[in-house]
This record gives sequence, structure tokens and C-alpha cells, in this order.
Amino acid sequence: MSGETNRLIALAKEVQAHPDSRELDVIASTGEQVTIGLLSMALMDIGVKARSYTGAQVRILTDSAFTKARILSIDEADIKRDLGNGSVVVVAGFQGVDEAGNITTLGRGGSDTSAVAIAAALKADECQIYTDVDGVYTTDPRIVPEARRLETVTFEEMLEMASLGSKVLQIRSVEFAGKYKVKLRVLSSLEELGQEGPGTLITFEEDIKMEQPIISGIAFNRDEAKLTVLGVPDRPGIAYQILGPVAESNIDVDMIIQNVGHDGSTDFSFTVPRGEYAKATALLAQVKGHIGAREITGDNRIAKVSVVGVGMRSHVGIASKMFRTLAEEGINIQMISTSEIKISVVIDEKYLELAVRVLHKAFELDQVPA
Repeated sequence: MSGETNRLIALAKEVQAHPDSRELDVIASTGEQVTIGLLSMALMDIGVKARSYTGAQVRILTDSAFTKARILSIDEADIKRDLGNGSVVVVAGFQGVDEAGNITTLGRGGSDTSAVAIAAALKADECQIYTDVDGVYTTDPRIVPEARRLETVTFEEMLEMASLGSKVLQIRSVEFAGKYKVKLRVLSSLEELGQEGPGTLITFEEDIKMEQPIISGIAFNRDEAKLTVLGVPDRPGIAYQILGPVAESNIDVDMIIQNVGHDGSTDFSFTVPRGEYAKATALLAQVKGHIGAREITGDNRIAKVSVVGVGMRSHVGIASKMFRTLAEEGINIQMISTSEIKISVVIDEKYLELAVRVLHKAFELDQVPA
């Protein structure tokens, strides 16, 4: 067993004993460092000049939030120099360095975010992300075989779809691209070079033809649970009294509904990630007496289905069409949430795939736009 392997095993044991240890970032970043070295060696072996950089060597400067750091700046001077000399530059994603020189990792979506950040620093025309799919689809083809690959989609639509359950790109990378106006193209890493197709371009709304389809895609998320606080006193500040302790426990809250009050009381419902359901339920049980609620109920077998499209801004009747389509299939809507370019509903999880299929057909997403 190599000395490096022994060191990593020792570090892993240290992290297991001390979960907040900064050594976790060292372990997480080692794989990227090995990979960039091997790739550079392979390129040079076929006669291509290559240079590899770790996040610290490039100086991808981040804050000190270990395992979930955020990028502050990038020093692109060395990369530009090597590109100018005709070298292929290979940079380790997912990692950076803080002001004190400690290695940090960017957390979920870090590799995509690194690529977008470097593209922004270099003022690249386009950032190409190779992944295990050949683009962004109108919905998951495993559920709807007729799902169609989109040629283009706006940053707003991609942000909504990513946040609503689409697994193609991590939301942080899309946020970064939109903020710094970096066009993204999603391509397949499973095809031979030159055979990967055009993929999907994620770009600005003004770059897209005026006659956009009303709906661009349908996203869904099974990782949902609903909690309802019954018989809550209908008074100012009650929402904070319920959700304040939830937020302090670092539990994300998504959809929120408060019914109209009757006889001085109301019902308050909200959704949380399914993995936080038990924790949130226990927390509400503790605050129930304090807020004067009658009962706490919940359901961890729900799902969220959303229709997304910038065309909703200029077209009416999208919500009624969505609700009618679900009603015709006997699918009950438990909660509704809307924004300028999306409508989300919470339904029983057992109806999820049926809902996605009928909505995809109702909005004619299987048809190529004229």
C-alpha cells in the first residue's frame, strides 16, 4: 500500500472522528488532482502540449466555508499565457483555496461551477459541459419516451428546472452562468468525439426567437414531504413562530400555504425535503404547545410537478389547462405555487408519472415547434 494511500486512510479516520475537520476538503480534492495529472500525461503522450493546475495553483479564491465554499475570484493570467503558447490547460474542478491558503471544496455542483467560473474569467464565447445526457429534454425520457431534446433554453427556465428537480445541471452553475452572462452548452460525454451532436444551448432570452413555445419543459421532484399545523391562532407573526425554528434547524422550506382564518384560527401547510420530514415533525411537536396549535399532520409520500416556460409571461390560461388536465385523470392537487414562468403543484406520489405524461401531451411538448 502506497504512502499516499496510507495518508488518505489516516485522514479519512480523522474526518470520521471529527466531521467538521478541514481535512475533509483535502480528501475530496485529491481525486481531481490525480485526474488532471493523468489527463495531462495522456495528452502529452499523443504529442499534445498540456499543463495541469489545481484550484490553488490557478488561485480559484473562495471563502472559508469548507465543503461548500463559494468562489470569490479567479486569477486567469497563467491560463491565458499557457493557452497563448498552444497548450491545453487542464484545471481541477470542485476545489479552490481560501485567503489563508487552505484547500477548500465547492460542494454539490462544484465541478460544473468551476468550469463556468473559469469560462467567465476568460470571457469565453461558450462553456461546454459534458455530462451523461446529450442535452436538456422537455422532461425525463425514462418516464415519457416522446420527450424531446431542446435546442435552446433560457437561463431563467434552466434555473427553474434545476431547482424543481431536473438533474442535468446543478443550480449553482446555472446561477453563476446567468450572473456573468456565460452561455452554456450541455453535451454528451458518452459519444465519440465529433459525434456528440449539438446538445442544448442555455442562453439569454433575447438570443431566442420571439415565437417561443409557451411551455419549455416539465420538471418533477419525488423528494418532497408536507407538514400541516392545524388550528393555529390567526394572528400576526404566527408564520414566523412556526417557520423560525424550522429555519434555525437548517431545514429548507419550499411551498407554503395558509388557509383563510375562521373563528380566530387557521391551518398552515408547507413542504420540506423528504429526508428532513422526521426532523421537522419532531420540531413542530415541540413548538405546538407554544403556538397554541391543535394538531400536527404530515405526508411524506407526495411529489411536486411543475410546468416551466418563459412563454407563460405573454399567454393566459396555462394554469387552467394544467388543472383541467390533472382533473380529467382524477389527480387531486394538494398545493399550488406559481412564479412568472412556472406553475408547481403537489400531488400524491403514486400519480407522479401519470401526471408528467398527460401534461407533456397536453402541452404538445412532443411536437417540434414550427
